[in-house]
Amino acid sequence: MKGKLKGVAGLEGILNGLGELVEKLSEIEKKTGGAIRSETTANPGGKARGIYGIRVQFGLGGEDIDVETFGNVKQDRSTGQVVVDEVREPVCDLFEEDGYLLLVAEMPGVVAADLELSLEGDLLTLHAERKDRKYHKELQLPRPVDLAKAQPSANNGVIEIRFPL
Repeated sequence: MKGKLKGVAGLEGILNGLGELVEKLSEIEKKTGGAIRSETTANPGGKARGIYGIRVQFGLGGEDIDVETFGNVKQDRSTGQVVVDEVREPVCDLFEEDGYLLLVAEMPGVVAADLELSLEGDLLTLHAERKDRKYHKELQLPRPVDLAKAQPSANNGVIEIRFPL
């Protein structure tokens, strides 16, 4: 999920929502004794390994607020149930630098050789698999790039891909 909010009222709403989320998670932790178990179709009978996060970016002057979720915990649209997917959505940032577009993604355990990139128009698809970890992300690029000139690198789970402009 990705969205843009304007002004302080949006920030107050986010902070209030986060406060409520923390309270609910504390209640769940108390009820379960600190261990939450779940069965999923990806891992029947085992522990579900879920990651869910929220990234908030503030624009200059605090006017624009960009909110994006990441992880592999999602809500099934048809049933409304929370499910843990085996594929994680990594945190990604795009930067326009002098002469290139830089994509930075957090994918622990992944090396540059694991990356699969595809491009349809301005929609970049990033996919990687390594052992029991799978990552997938679609990003709309702000400028056209030549996928054949992409320069990927990886260091301690941080992937950087430079696209010369």
